[in-house]
Amino acid sequence: KIRDIMEAFMKLNQKGLLIVLSGPSGVGKATVRKALFKSPDHKFTYSVSMTTRKPREGEVEGQDYYFVSEEEFLKRIKEGRFLEYAKFVGNYYGTPIEQVQKMIEQGDEVVLEIEVEGAMQVKAKMPDAVLVFIAPPTYGALKTRLLGRGTETEEIIMERISKAHRELTLAAGYDYIVINDDVDNAADRIKAIIRAEHAKCRRSLNGYLQLLEETKDE
Repeated sequence: KIRDIMEAFMKLNQKGLLIVLSGPSGVGKATVRKALFKSPDHKFTYSVSMTTRKPREGEVEGQDYYFVSEEEFLKRIKEGRFLEYAKFVGNYYGTPIEQVQKMIEQGDEVVLEIEVEGAMQVKAKMPDAVLVFIAPPTYGALKTRLLGRGTETEEIIMERISKAHRELTLAAGYDYIVINDDVDNAADRIKAIIRAEHAKCRRSLNGYLQLLEETKDE
């Protein structure tokens, strides 16, 4: 009986969790997210964003982004089909809302890797989302990384540096701050956050009350 009760308790929170990884450009969001997905003790689902920019070398349609025309993107905005969207350096980026809602309802741990502006939109529309701000160990390290990319024009790089400086001041609007001093360490901290979030009373209380009801006559 004790084992049955414990197994039931572990299944209290069947609904999925929306985890938003955000932070300034160049902080290593994608690298941390990939390290997170290699974890053998979690099964994450990555919510692929949509963009109007051209694919970079090696990027795969439907895996890195959904690449669409600006006309198609604007049509989707009017139809209210984005959880969040933003325009940066002349291109639109957004998260299709239907797929996120579907994955959460089926119990998936859904990860969004998005810009700071988009994260604030998600917080407004889905207050239950867990917002994690990925921060650099130092501002100098962030600037060095942006300058060393070598994939963009100097104008775009300077625009990203200016934007990153502004975004660093917005961390207070998040639930957690994780310093990306080491990729694996950052991923471990995020996994600890996720485990804690699943155990929160507001997520598990209904299931716990049902468990007590089922076992009260034992």
